[in-house]
Amino acid sequence: MEKPIRLGISTCLLGEPVRYDGQHKHDRYLTDTLGRFVEFVPVCPEVECGLGVPREAMRLVGSPDAPRLVTIQTGKDLTERMLAWATRRVRELEREDMCGFIFKSKSPSSGMERVKVYSDKGVPSKSGIGLFARAFMDHFPLLPAEEEGRLHDPALRENFVERIFALKRWRDTVARGPRPAELVAFHTTHKLLVLSHSEKHYREMGRLVARVKETPPQTAFGAYEKLLMAALRLKSTPRKHTNVMQHIMGHFKHDLSADEKQELLDILALYRQGVLPLIVPITLLNHYIRKYAKSYLTQQVYLNPHPIELQLRNHA
Repeated sequence: MEKPIRLGISTCLLGEPVRYDGQHKHDRYLTDTLGRFVEFVPVCPEVECGLGVPREAMRLVGSPDAPRLVTIQTGKDLTERMLAWATRRVRELEREDMCGFIFKSKSPSSGMERVKVYSDKGVPSKSGIGLFARAFMDHFPLLPAEEEGRLHDPALRENFVERIFALKRWRDTVARGPRPAELVAFHTTHKLLVLSHSEKHYREMGRLVARVKETPPQTAFGAYEKLLMAALRLKSTPRKHTNVMQHIMGHFKHDLSADEKQELLDILALYRQGVLPLIVPITLLNHYIRKYAKSYLTQQVYLNPHPIELQLRNHA
């Protein structure tokens, strides 16, 4: 990475006591593990729009599509205040060059899904989106966004981290200039990563790259970025990973002995059955890539899409 990955984050997740009750929601994984590889841009909607600490608790009321932000005890409507601030803040955040955002779950300002919205009769339904989270995701539709609670799920965590690292590599590519050769080089190294998420997008991106010299650079780069982020948002599965690893295995058809091929096939089968984590077949493939000097495969981001220290491929 030419510069650190920058991530927006709800301030309370960093351990700052900015919640309505003067407390925080410090998430150790985010600060102590992921924080070793990213720079955080903290955002607290309530404090930044001028509300104090501590403050009266709030909730969303009315229609889930356009809820009001209202204090629980006094019924003060803070909707316009929050929306006006959010409109300004998302424009300011354009300058931060962020590759994603981690929101505080269930928050009436920052929850990105299943936030409680209360009807006129006081009956809650988990159908809302926090006012700032909605404004942010509408303004930055391509940026990866997650909640800290969902990041406790190993598969969702891996998907989110993979996306932010891929977007940073893409940003670094764009910064070198929107030239066809840069787009071709990026796609060449990311082919298998995209394939592990979506064969449909893989084929569509291949067609786009094949026509890149016939397309205005800004148009081609913009279209490619949309396809890239749409593809990576789709979750990888054991079936998709196995398909990609069998594709990699095809590069060794004249190199591996019969025993080596059978061992690799057995490990792939155990991975697909959920017995082994993805890191096991990936480690064996990397061994063969080094042993047999497969230069094309050494360039494939799929084999090392994020720091191994994060252990994102260690779950079965």
